[in-house]
Amino acid sequence: MSMKIKELPELERPYEKLEMYGEKALSDAELLAIIIKTGTKEETAVQLAQRLLSLNDTEEENLKFLQRLTIKDLMEQKGIGKVKAIQLKAVGEIAKRMFRTSNYNKKVINNSQELVKMLMSSMCYKKEEVVKVVILNAKNEIIKIKDVARGGVNYTNIPMKDILSEPIQMKEPKFILVHNHPSGDSTPSKADIDYTNKLYMTAKILGLTMADHIIIGNMNYVGMFTTEGKIEL
Repeated sequence: MSMKIKELPELERPYEKLEMYGEKALSDAELLAIIIKTGTKEETAVQLAQRLLSLNDTEEENLKFLQRLTIKDLMEQKGIGKVKAIQLKAVGEIAKRMFRTSNYNKKVINNSQELVKMLMSSMCYKKEEVVKVVILNAKNEIIKIKDVARGGVNYTNIPMKDILSEPIQMKEPKFILVHNHPSGDSTPSKADIDYTNKLYMTAKILGLTMADHIIIGNMNYVGMFTTEGKIEL
């Protein structure tokens, strides 16, 4: 039978180790063990956490892969019940929100990469398509970020008025379209290119500037306009 955490030397126990040396001294497994709290008859919480980490079949060398696991996926692991699965999902969401800029208002965007840094963590692992329009003023300050569509809708079927109406109503001259590819590949499709060209021309007729169309994949992105050199913010 495996040794229980309370039977380990005191400084090898995650709680005590964090208290004495700080959270940075803990391994990924030890941090997860604090959330998991208890193991099974065969495994300590740390060993259970190590087994959970072994599920990572991606090239990522961090904990981000856990955000893609559903509650059902987690519960398929021995020792992870519904409560622990929910706790792990909650911690993952807290982590994302901590790195998300809480107040976009008046934040100046000098290039598309700065906007990607703000939105990547909340969009890159989505299993559904999310479409956002980011509205900027003449000084490139973010005035508003609005979700235009979410889940089960191919954004190329969205009427252009649904995207353009917000900057028109707000009387702001510039906007950036952002959407994700749930497949993880940010390469623009032919439909992406065709829709973007039509939207760009329609916006221009209405006196608006479409500054970029950003496609977010799995920790990668393409800024269609900046890549093609059409527009600089």
